[in-house]
Amino acid sequence: MILFGSFSFPFYPIFFSSSFFFLFCLSMRNLIVFGGSSHPELTAAICRRLGICPGKTKLSKFSNNETSVEMHESVRERDVYIVQSGCGHVNDNLIELLVMINACKIASAKRITVVVPYFPYSRQADVPFKPSGAPLTKLPPATPKYPPEPSHQQEDIAKQVLRRLAQTSLQDQKPEEPKNRYREWVARSGRLVADLLTCAGADHIITMDLHDAQFQGFFDCPVDNLISKPLMIKYIRLHIPNYQDAVIVSPDAGGAKRATSVADRLCMDFALIHKERRQIVTQKTDLMLVGDVRGKVCILIDDIADTSYTITKAAKMLRENGATKVIALVSHALLSANAIENIDQSALDELIVSNSIPLDPHINSPKIKVFDVAPIFTEAIRRTHFGESLSMLFDTKHDLL
Repeated sequence: MILFGSFSFPFYPIFFSSSFFFLFCLSMRNLIVFGGSSHPELTAAICRRLGICPGKTKLSKFSNNETSVEMHESVRERDVYIVQSGCGHVNDNLIELLVMINACKIASAKRITVVVPYFPYSRQADVPFKPSGAPLTKLPPATPKYPPEPSHQQEDIAKQVLRRLAQTSLQDQKPEEPKNRYREWVARSGRLVADLLTCAGADHIITMDLHDAQFQGFFDCPVDNLISKPLMIKYIRLHIPNYQDAVIVSPDAGGAKRATSVADRLCMDFALIHKERRQIVTQKTDLMLVGDVRGKVCILIDDIADTSYTITKAAKMLRENGATKVIALVSHALLSANAIENIDQSALDELIVSNSIPLDPHINSPKIKVFDVAPIFTEAIRRTHFGESLSMLFDTKHDLL
């Protein structure tokens, strides 16, 4: 018996080698995968697993930096998939993606699915705000310590009256501050990007590990938010010795659900680092460890490593609390600003990142390792093309990858 997706076929060599194989190849002929300029290596890996060649395009820019897209293959009545990650020159890649979608739409593509391993403009909700809604430009200063005021019972009545009169006169002399009638606010670009994609002609979106899962509600078309947890679990099982004795750690409260699901699946201990982001109300440290990590290997689980400030500071705290080794598993490695320098000088022993974003070829840090996400996107494309359910990809109990 041969299992193919959710269908089963009896194993007859003649049938499989002729009729079935012909129908399979015929159905794959109606599928075409194009790749943008952001991550051609991932596009090639997906096509290699699908057994097809990437669609031929010519992506370039005019002398005034306008984007030029030429599609060198027919997409009429075909199932089109466009792979473009939101990294590097984000705005240029986004415009290139929109032009490619629109070009396929005009050329009478049957269905256009946009595969965005890392979705751009999905992090801007993670900004600290004032009560009015405006972003904080800097952390508020700590409350200064003042000497305690003397009790009114110890003061003479005349001194109390003079002090009150002095305070009143100072308040009268102070000029009135002009009232700001404008309430500052920050533009929410997530809905704008969603509208641009759907207006350009996208019928379906496939992405992975959105920073905020509620971002899916901005779209008027189906969105499949894949998870990298099955790949992380597989990496832990295969590459971390005695992982049962290690501790899964979330570097902040926002990623606690993601880390606990990995810990529950592997029957491992869990710890949490709580961080206060919005304001500093005391002079105590802004990090607090919940859990016991003394004498154990710690595995930090996070979705994004941008400047790497969060995971490096968490690694330092874990070492100070007795951890013998600190490993970080991250879905999307932006690694901007001085992130590489922070990682090299940090208490991290290893940083394992996915290839949803291409690593700079100049990055030669011995601490950074990569795990492949091409299998999960390949399986998602195959199942979508054949009309199969994607629910198996969200279940960490099944090893389909």
